[in-house]
Amino acid sequence: MKGNLNLNWLRTFEAAARHLSFTAASRELGLTQTAVSQHIKALEGQLGQNLFIRKAKSLQLTEIGRAYLVSVRDSLEHIAFSTNGLFGPSQETTIVVRASAAMIIWLSPQLASFQKANPSIGIKLVTSLWQNDREGHPVDVDILLAAQSQSDTRMVKLSDEYIVPVCGLHTAKKIEMPKDLMTCNTIHVLGFDDHWARYLSSHGLPYADISSRLVVDTSVAACELVAAENGCTIMIDRFAQQAIATGRQIRIVGDPVDTGQAHYFLQRKIRSAGSQVSTAFCDWLKTCF
Repeated sequence: MKGNLNLNWLRTFEAAARHLSFTAASRELGLTQTAVSQHIKALEGQLGQNLFIRKAKSLQLTEIGRAYLVSVRDSLEHIAFSTNGLFGPSQETTIVVRASAAMIIWLSPQLASFQKANPSIGIKLVTSLWQNDREGHPVDVDILLAAQSQSDTRMVKLSDEYIVPVCGLHTAKKIEMPKDLMTCNTIHVLGFDDHWARYLSSHGLPYADISSRLVVDTSVAACELVAAENGCTIMIDRFAQQAIATGRQIRIVGDPVDTGQAHYFLQRKIRSAGSQVSTAFCDWLKTCF
């Protein structure tokens, strides 16, 4: 069937047509000249048409070969663009790091130092609130927020974490004491334990009647809602500090409170090709904290 074409034959045809030389195509593709010639003959046989005019010292495309080249080149480029878009550009070695969106943003200014020291290493950053080993990503390193009493000995502690109340600049003018937070619209972030309850109870304030009018699934979204004066949220101090440093119109309106949690990294079962690289990344990660 003409529709059941070998992709390698098409790659060989495109290279040979571009160079107008089987020899140059063989060097580019890492094939022997005989293999290139066989690919072209097989493709021509399946199509029932000659794609090249072969002369003693030159190679030319037939009229139908020139027309076919346009479609083949467009198709191969489309596959390459789609592959890079969905899976990222190829690197000598790529590791997959999974973390919250807020953690990825927090690490962003520091990633350049790792990339500068390791120019051949690619890093694919993926987000996940709910960790699931059955997900499709072959994760090499997980960065997790977990209770400080966690019992998984594979997890390496990076830093204890603290929470702070955050408001927009206008709302912040109304907050003088922790109890003033209870007059604000509350924004709750899914995926964490109840930061509102933890923060209010640490100041001896009731929290049972707190009802969040806005609920989001990332600290990043909560921060944007706060900046737009939609209410107040309780978030991890390092993420709030980062948002302020990058110009978000928010303000911390209370002292930090210990969450009883910490960030850890977990180095997953490693593919042999990436074991040294992911270990190097974890060593670098510890210096960031």
